[in-house]
Amino acid sequence: MALNYSETDTSKTVESNYKMLVLDLDDTLLRDDYSISDRCKELLAKAQKQGVKVVLASGRPTPAMLQFAEELQLAHYDSYMISFNGAVVTSMKTNEVLFEKSLTRDEIHSLYDFSLENHVHIITYSDKGVVSETESEYIDVELKLTGIPHHKVHSFKSEIISSAVKCILLEEPGYLKQVETKLKAERTDLSVARSKPFFLEVMPHGIDKAASIDFLAKKLGIKQSEVIAVGNAGNDLTMVQYAGLGVWVDNVSDDLRHHADFIVASNENDGVAEVVERFILN
Repeated sequence: MALNYSETDTSKTVESNYKMLVLDLDDTLLRDDYSISDRCKELLAKAQKQGVKVVLASGRPTPAMLQFAEELQLAHYDSYMISFNGAVVTSMKTNEVLFEKSLTRDEIHSLYDFSLENHVHIITYSDKGVVSETESEYIDVELKLTGIPHHKVHSFKSEIISSAVKCILLEEPGYLKQVETKLKAERTDLSVARSKPFFLEVMPHGIDKAASIDFLAKKLGIKQSEVIAVGNAGNDLTMVQYAGLGVWVDNVSDDLRHHADFIVASNENDGVAEVVERFILN
């Protein structure tokens, strides 16, 4: 049985006609084996046939999301992807990038210096792959998630001579939480959010999933109250709070649970399908 947390925000009411469903990928729509269940595919197809825009919003790079966009036929239904935690918005029908914002070279170099000072790994992205100076079990997770090759370099700063959409700081979760607090205090000029316990994502100032959903909704003439957002992690918090209906899957961490309007089943138990059945098809 899903837990109903709607009483935590009495300013929000359940609409009868939602027009946009925004879904995080890892640990939300995707099961632990990185697959989408047949039930979720079937119900998301019904939602799209009903006219609902199904938007994938992930910290993943754009290429690492395309497989799932294809499985859900987003191009056929003229829908969209939000990648790199909001730094890029892409039309799946035309492959046009509608919005993009990157970290400057100087910002990336300063984050590299911060990573050295605080003894954490750092990665960014280039046309050569996932760029780092170091190897780590946590970097290996990103490589597995994205399928992007590892471009290990001797000098991070020498390699990164232009802008990039985001960086990730990586380390053991308990320690990384301390680093997160320090970075947020020191760098109010950047957007910082946790996507996994060992991934601390850093984007340009003002960039997050909520900002990109707002951009897209306004472009499509969709009201904020007509948006549902479903997630599970810290980098989903802004979109869950932004949406007319903000939903966590049940595998969300305890410190975030009270921030959503509803909690549904976990990613392993078709929580996204429950959202579609309860709030769209019904």
